[in-house]
Amino acid sequence: MTSASPASVEPSHARLDAQRTRIATAAEHGSALQGHRGRCGWIAALAWLLIPSAHAADRLQLDPSGLDPAQQQLASQTLADVQSLLPEGLRRALPAQVQVHWSDGLPADVHGRAFAGRITLRRDLLDDDVPGARRARRSALVHELTHVADRTWANWSRSARWRDLAGWQRKPWHLGRGGNDFHDRSPDAYELKDPAEYLAVNAEHFVLDGEFACRRPALAQWYQAHFGTPPSLPQPQCATTLPLLQADSEEGAASLLQLDPARVYAVDYLFAEGSAQPMSRWGHSMLRLVICKPGRAPGPDCRLDLEYHRVLSFRAFVGDVQISNWRGLTGGYPSRLFVLPLQQVVDEYTKVELRGLQSLPLQLDRGEIASLLERTAQVHWSYDGRYFFVSNNCAVETAKLLQAGVPRLGEAGLAQLSPRGLKRRLVRLDVLDEGVLTDRDAAQAQGYYFASARDHYQQLFGVAAAQLALPARDVRGWLKLPARQRAPWLLKGDLRASAGLLLLEQAAQRRAELRARDVLKRQLLAAPDSAETRSLRGLLEQSGQWLRPGTLLQDGGYGLPLGDEQVLLSEAVATASAQAVPAWQALRVRLRQQLPVKQRDEMDAIDTNLAALGAHLRTQAARPVTGAAVR
Repeated sequence: MTSASPASVEPSHARLDAQRTRIATAAEHGSALQGHRGRCGWIAALAWLLIPSAHAADRLQLDPSGLDPAQQQLASQTLADVQSLLPEGLRRALPAQVQVHWSDGLPADVHGRAFAGRITLRRDLLDDDVPGARRARRSALVHELTHVADRTWANWSRSARWRDLAGWQRKPWHLGRGGNDFHDRSPDAYELKDPAEYLAVNAEHFVLDGEFACRRPALAQWYQAHFGTPPSLPQPQCATTLPLLQADSEEGAASLLQLDPARVYAVDYLFAEGSAQPMSRWGHSMLRLVICKPGRAPGPDCRLDLEYHRVLSFRAFVGDVQISNWRGLTGGYPSRLFVLPLQQVVDEYTKVELRGLQSLPLQLDRGEIASLLERTAQVHWSYDGRYFFVSNNCAVETAKLLQAGVPRLGEAGLAQLSPRGLKRRLVRLDVLDEGVLTDRDAAQAQGYYFASARDHYQQLFGVAAAQLALPARDVRGWLKLPARQRAPWLLKGDLRASAGLLLLEQAAQRRAELRARDVLKRQLLAAPDSAETRSLRGLLEQSGQWLRPGTLLQDGGYGLPLGDEQVLLSEAVATASAQAVPAWQALRVRLRQQLPVKQRDEMDAIDTNLAALGAHLRTQAARPVTGAAVR
């Protein structure tokens, strides 16, 4: 295996190098070690337990061959420096002696190799006239020492927990693990080669970079538990909040949410009930964050603070055309983690898609909630997967988030392919409380259930139909009628019937706008270049950035954005949102004229119906109430 050359990681918090060279490790080491480990692994482990805690200087031995006196002095100083930086757990996991040799025989893009407990580093790293040589040799040595310790007996990189954290996520049906899709805001793309390289690359930063604990908190906690505390780094002063880029209510707008885990009272499994659409019949999996309003102590009353609640939803980001079944089956769409206001999600499912929402509490303690939110932040800023309707859909993605964020769920396994299947699995594990739905009326009052507007619409339709004998059997048939066929009936009812018909006409408008948007995407993006197509492509590209926030900060940094990065990000998002909102509004007006004639006429007719109903209701409300009308 190979390892990347060291980045700019120093106790002085120097900015990481954007480009890094690679450090190669002999590939044949793995096969040579396997037979030895089977015979002697237990002996090595026992010997380690019997070895007194010695300073690393007793373990790292310099091979001076080929070095002049000045180079020997610099090499010895490097070993001493790194020895003083190693945390106790990593130091104790090393063999009794590790020989370090400096050579000119490595390939040009290789800074080091580790083989059979011996480390070879590039000799030209001992030339301090080369910029960055000092930090490069330190990082390279930490990297290779991690490999040596991992291979000797520790086997950290092979553990299931490490692979979950590192991003080699489990496939459903226990079919192994997929590749690592945590591409964004990486300190070194070489970490994605395999779990062992991920371990070694991040060990460099854990040992040498004081910001690592704030940038990758979940990984830092793992290293702390297995390696111990790096003795030379100051105690990190990390912010108590986690930055998440959230969509706002207006189309095209976004903002930076500073999520304080201490204000998250609970996490619910938010299940959208199925619909007749082929890709929606099994429902949709989401997570609801029950966030307390500022000043309220965490408790059951936080469930009333709906305006502060947020939803985590994995979806296929469709940035070009209407969703295609074929592309969904073949991974043709990015899978992104949306952060959305709860009310926006409720309106989308209950009023537009006419689907109910179940909000079922997950039985998590405070530590598990904090761990899940840290994993959420890592996924939000780094993950860019592919969406498959069958094998990597919303349920699979939600299950992977829960497994990596809550260790006991990772141990139990949540290998489910459907939202209903994931819900059943969580119930069997006694993690999900379905009892809150026993009394449906109470569940709605307490925010555990959001009913489909279909029933409400049907009630409104029933009131109007009883008075007017409308030409439809139910509300679905009424909404399917052309707007001009509905028009003659809209002005015949009393105040109550007319108010109900107004709400139904608004529902018809929302559904018509949704259909029109998909038609326009298909038509415009296939059309010749024009001002409209360029505007649409630009706005869709910006929407994609909102959902892949790691691409917004191109210069420096890795993991969670800190301090100055967040300031720049907030300013950039605020400026772009201020431009995007009116741009979407203006584009929508221009594009309406390009709809097919039949569809444009239908939308114009709905507008006419709404205007007429509004005037009719104002007239009725202005009439005095007569005695005969009093009941």
